[in-house]
Amino acid sequence: MDYKTHVMRAIDYIENNLKNEITLADCARISGYSNYHFIRVFKEATGLTPADYIRKRRLAEIIKHMRQDVPISEIAFEYGFNSKENFTRAFVSEHHILPTEYKSVLNSLKLYEAISFETPPFEVSPELIHLEPFMVTAYKSDEIYPPNFWNKYNSRKWSKKLSGGKVCEDYGISAWNEQENKLDYFIGIRKDNAQGDTEGTVELLIKGGLYAVFSTPKTSHYDFVNTIHRTWDYINSIWLPNSGYRRAAGYEFETYIEESRTFSEKIYIPLEGE
Repeated sequence: MDYKTHVMRAIDYIENNLKNEITLADCARISGYSNYHFIRVFKEATGLTPADYIRKRRLAEIIKHMRQDVPISEIAFEYGFNSKENFTRAFVSEHHILPTEYKSVLNSLKLYEAISFETPPFEVSPELIHLEPFMVTAYKSDEIYPPNFWNKYNSRKWSKKLSGGKVCEDYGISAWNEQENKLDYFIGIRKDNAQGDTEGTVELLIKGGLYAVFSTPKTSHYDFVNTIHRTWDYINSIWLPNSGYRRAAGYEFETYIEESRTFSEKIYIPLEGE
């Protein structure tokens, strides 16, 4: 019996007790390890400590139950947060916005779902198109992790700030910064639509040419960001290496209208032949 089978016993126990007290000793006993070895094996299998996993899962379930007519503290207490302050601290650490900011707009968040070691097959086919060049007016991310910058952008309604109140398609634009060895990320709208407050923005040229356009599979509000990540992983690890193309120079970008609530976005990859 491999260690993942043992770890799954603990995960099943955690999932069935998210509203109850969960101790390290109980998880270790159920998985058949000492406390010390359970922590080591759990992290090797999941990439998280047991405490981190429990916290992320509780936060995800609280978010799923947030409604305008129920106090946040009530739901948080049900899932083991003994004070509003503790819950707020954990929420901000995970998503980089306040719970009240999320609740006001219910924007898409990356939620940590229950772990399963059986990965279902995933595939998405692109459309190959030629684009004409255009400009985007955008904010540069101050976050290392792009989903956290999307959280700020959506919850604080920066799209409408840029457009002057109009609902517009948003562009998440990325490029690898060779000098600083990091990803530069921007979010904004087409320059033609930027009729509002553009203070603090930059203008980016999206070059014309051949692009592969991937539409992420339609999903739920709660699994949307995770589905985007699975699509990017598929593009990078499976489609591109077997496509007969390579990435061309220029920005890669993703587009979505948050208020559409369609929960599918488009991902554009500039291409050139190998």
